Amino acid sequence: MKARIAVVHGPNLNLLGSREPQVYGSTTLAQIDEALRRLGEELGVQVDCFQSNHEGALVERIHAAARDGTRFVLINPAAYTHTSVALRDALAGVSLPFVEVHLSNVYRREKFRHHSYFSDLAEAVISGCGALGYSLALRFAVERLMTKPAD
Repeated sequence: MKARIAVVHGPNLNLLGSREPQVYGSTTLAQIDEALRRLGEELGVQVDCFQSNHEGALVERIHAAARDGTRFVLINPAAYTHTSVALRDALAGVSLPFVEVHLSNVYRREKFRHHSYFSDLAEAVISGCGALGYSLALRFAVERLMTKPAD
């Protein structure tokens, strides 16, 4: 059975490709998800992608990850990075390793974007690599899974 990796996308990421392309690039969320699924196949893992603009739905997806065999989470909390204690608590509560991903370099942006509620819990943080950041995060997760056997 293939290891399962959940990709969780936060609010407004459904607008990728048309929303501020100078900041977020022109790649759509559907293109990112498809590329991750293909890369997952190559790497021998199952990639499940989920996006919501609603904090509660994201929390519920993270809770579900603890029950559905997910072994690793890639999360772009988007704006919730700077505001959501609920998402932080969900990730801490399920005790799944995760990578925090950001398309833009948050440190080159507004000061309020410099603080993350997730970074201190994350296995890694990837910021500023555009859509490539998701692929890097997936490769990192697979490498971690290969070096740490399932419990």
